[in-house]
This record gives sequence, C-alpha cells and structure tokens, in this order.
Amino acid sequence: MIKVTAVQPESIAEELGLREGTELLSVNGRELDDFLDWEFLTAEEQMLLHVRQPDGEEIEFDIERPLGEALGVSLEPARIRRCANRCDFCFVDGLPDGLRDVLYIRDDDYRLSFRYGNFATLTNLKPKDVRRIIEYRLSPLYVSVHATDPTVRRYLLRNPTAPEILPQLRHFAEHGIQFHTQIVLSPGVNDGAVLRQTLGDLYDFGPAIVGCSVVPVGLTEYSKHHLVREPTADECRAAIASIDERAAIALTERRMHWAFGADELYVRAGVELPQAEIYDGFDQVENGVGSVRWLQREVERGVEQLQGWTGRRIGVVTGTAMSRLMPMVLEPLARATGASFELIPVVNTLFGASVTTAGLLPGTALQGALRDRRDLDLALLPGESVNDDGLFMDSMRLDLLAATVPVEVRLSKNFIDALQLSAAA
Repeated sequence: MIKVTAVQPESIAEELGLREGTELLSVNGRELDDFLDWEFLTAEEQMLLHVRQPDGEEIEFDIERPLGEALGVSLEPARIRRCANRCDFCFVDGLPDGLRDVLYIRDDDYRLSFRYGNFATLTNLKPKDVRRIIEYRLSPLYVSVHATDPTVRRYLLRNPTAPEILPQLRHFAEHGIQFHTQIVLSPGVNDGAVLRQTLGDLYDFGPAIVGCSVVPVGLTEYSKHHLVREPTADECRAAIASIDERAAIALTERRMHWAFGADELYVRAGVELPQAEIYDGFDQVENGVGSVRWLQREVERGVEQLQGWTGRRIGVVTGTAMSRLMPMVLEPLARATGASFELIPVVNTLFGASVTTAGLLPGTALQGALRDRRDLDLALLPGESVNDDGLFMDSMRLDLLAATVPVEVRLSKNFIDALQLSAAA
C-alpha cells in the first residue's frame, strides 16, 4: 500500500477522485509496496487500480489512458532500506551529535541505487528484492564492492554474513543487469595486492560491469580513527598506478578506460588529474570521479551564454580540496566573461579540517566566510551543499544565510547555471 500525498490539478487522478490520503492498494491484482511498483505496474495503457479512500471506501478503477500520460499523483516517500553493515569508515558514524535525525539513517537501498545512483552493497537483499531487480530491469545499479575477496570484504563491511559479491553480480548479469562499481580504499586492508585482485576480478567479470572507481577513505574528526586511517600520498600514488595498469588493459581490449580514481585520490597523491577523455562519459562524476574535468567541459560548452559580467567581482566558495584544482576552471571562465573570480576555500567547522568536500560544508562556515565581503558583487556557493529543502548539513537555511551576508549568493553546480543572469545592480 502506498499513500497519495498530492494530486495534480486536471490530471487523471483528479478526475478519478483520488486525493491526499488515498491508499493505492494494487494494480492488476499486484499489491503495491513502493514507488517502484507504482511506476512499473502503471506503465501500461490499461490497468485495474484498486484504492482505499480516506473515508475507508474501496474502489477499483478500470483505467485506459494514452501511453506516457502520467496519472498525476505524488507518493509518500518509501521507507529507506537500512544498512546491515558497520564499516569502520561509515559516514554516519563520523557525524557529530545534534544534526537532523535523517542524517543518522544508514541507508543501503538498491532502489535508491537505481533511481539516484547511490552506492549499495547488496548485502541486505531478500529473495523478493532479487526478483524485483530482475523483473523491473533495475539497471544500471551502483555497487560498493570494496574487495572481491570474501574475507576481506566481510572485514571491511564488519558483516560476517555478507554474501560473496561476484556470484551475486553474476546472477543479475545473466538477466541483463549492469553495474557501476566502487572501491573505497582503506589503507592496509584493500589496497596493494588486494586492490589489484579486485580490479582484475571485476574487469574479468565482463561488460556487465561498466566501470570501477577507487575512492580514498574520508574521515571526520568523529570517525573511528583507532580502527581506520586515511591513505598517505605514497599509498595514493600506488593506487593510481594500479588503476592506470588496469585502464591500459581495458583501453587495448575494450577501447574504454573502465578504471578510474576519484579526484581526491590525485589531490592526496600530489599527481596531476587525468584528461577528460579518460572518464568514459563521466558516469561517476557524482562520486567525485572526474568532477574537475567535468566542470571544465561544462564551462567550455556554456560560456558563450554568459553576458554582462565584465568587471564584476565574483567569489567562489568551496572546500579546501578544490583550492588547488579550481583555478584551472576559473581562469578560462574569467578570460571569457571579463569578470574577476576569487576562490574562497572554507575549512569545515562541523566535521573537522580533514573533511575537504564542498558538498559537506555547513552553512555557518559559509556565512562566516562571507560576513564581511562587501567587496564582492556575487558569491557562488556549492550547489550540492544544500538539500531539496534548502538546508545545509548543520540545518542552516539558505534563505537565512542569504539574508545575513552583504553580498548576493547563488547556488551553482557548474557555474553556467548561476551566471546565466547578471548580478543584481
């Protein structure tokens, strides 16, 4: 059963009399559990929809509609599938107390993997879940592998009952499911020979695994530092060498690079970023893989749209990780627009200085960085630092920040999005 939270005006649902609180029970006799059932079972032109209205009345509608026309309902959020693992590098375990309750949810949900590209471990699948993935063709999935050796993987996940990952993936692959995979690199555990084995096993698996990224473990000051540490520069360089070795094989045999390192891996190693063409379409850019080269490409493609910025002073607020990389994006942007861009790296006051990702910056830290910046015409904030409700990680509201600093602020994910309109006079 799924509850309706809103009905679009002049939609099929409104015409049927569905309303907020209506319970959607089944389609063509199939019970509805969540948004996946709803989307896949209502994809046909004709269906029988069984509902229960808020007053308790049950009705079955025989619906016939043009293919592709939405029924026009918004659904309550699905209950998130919780994680059964206890990884030493778990982000949730690295959170301080006092944040929003939702931030403490350990999610490991294959549905969110399919919908949003969230990485899941597939360790909590029930037989019903396996059947749904195959029936609904939930592909590609984003899978956290970490290690193909079962003992090492169970150690990393702190889950002695975690199933072997390769047989799991093989079963899905036999039914046409593809995967983007990642390895979170925990030094002394799944680097070195284990990393090479994992990359080799995943590559040898075949084309169902579209690619694999290697991301260095990131810790906050609240993480389990007695159990896990971040990789050194030498360890990052060794990981890059393993990635390059596997990518060279893939390029020769499959004409693709397949293996990638996150930008953070190169920053920690002190190694220049690869060129844009190695990222095979930037499938894992949301995972920090190729994000700088992706930004450069977006700027190059969209910069001709930007007018009216000559002589303007623009602050670009970001995390400290990007302070060494962002100039290669801002310099061509400045030449093309005639604006002056100032990079404003901000230390993370919520999670600690070791957390350098722009998307995890708290609103109070951004507010502090801009409090006295009357010399700027505009300040760009990382778009990924705010959720859909306009809240930063520390629950400061975007509108509150904007009202308390002396400069216009805009969220931006690729600069072009925020600079298409000139700054306020």
